[in-house]
Amino acid sequence: MSTEWHKSSYSGASANCVEVRESPERVDVRDTQYQDAGCLTFSSSEWIATLATAK
Repeated sequence: MSTEWHKSSYSGASANCVEVRESPERVDVRDTQYQDAGCLTFSSSEWIATLATAK
């Protein structure tokens, strides 16, 4: 898994967003303001379904 967290370029300088890190098997999602609080982990297929639903 990549250890690199990234946020959407649409977030700009805002601190109120989420960050993700991705691998072929899973995606981790965390709050940028509470990084030490942990993250949610989705399988790749769950993440794709989540994004499709959000659109």
